[in-house]
Amino acid sequence: MLTPHGMKGKQFRITGTSYPRLGPPPRRGRRVLMLVGSLLALALIALGGVQLVNIFTGKAKHGLAQACAHPLGKPLAAPVTGAPSASPSPSGSGSPSGSASPGALGTPLPAVTAVPSPQTVTVNVLNASDKNGLAARTADELKKRGFTVGKVGNAPGPLQNKVPGAAEVVGGQSGAAAAALLGAQVAGSATMNDGRSDGSVDFVIGSGFSQLLDQNAAATALAAAIKPSPSPSPQPGSC
Repeated sequence: MLTPHGMKGKQFRITGTSYPRLGPPPRRGRRVLMLVGSLLALALIALGGVQLVNIFTGKAKHGLAQACAHPLGKPLAAPVTGAPSASPSPSGSGSPSGSASPGALGTPLPAVTAVPSPQTVTVNVLNASDKNGLAARTADELKKRGFTVGKVGNAPGPLQNKVPGAAEVVGGQSGAAAAALLGAQVAGSATMNDGRSDGSVDFVIGSGFSQLLDQNAAATALAAAIKPSPSPSPQPGSC
């Protein structure tokens, strides 16, 4: 570059420490965002490290076990659902002396894993439907299968046409196994605990009853009824 006549080149030299900026000035908001992002990344890294330490030291399993435990240290019991409504004992025989506990009435009989032989089971066959002669025919069929038949006749008035299913097997705690054996003889039966103290059971014929299952089908139903249900494997992170 040629210097005009009369002017010296040093007049156009840039002196000092200040230079012109070639780019836009840095924004303050960008710095704040970068700082917040760095802090979040450090927090996530620290949290992951704490979780890894708990996993390898076994603290996570201990905490899960405490969360699943009952506050009093006792196992949690599953609530009973689907219990039929309370009703009086269908027959006078077999009922315990004195009144039954209100909590025992109308509750399902407990599940069993073994049943007695039919010869040791006393069955009262009671007809709660409007079909005549059904109790006698059913009692004869139960005798052929080895059951000991007690009373045969109509169900008490409060139960007449009040059993909508095929049948209802009624007994006490000591008759739970007998009730399971008897209930397998008919499809769609239900069992109920009336609190009686002996092992007798009542076979109350409902409006939906037509006939007993054939013996092969009854044996299959019984095997399924007394087979213990496998406990489901707990899912990871659940009790």
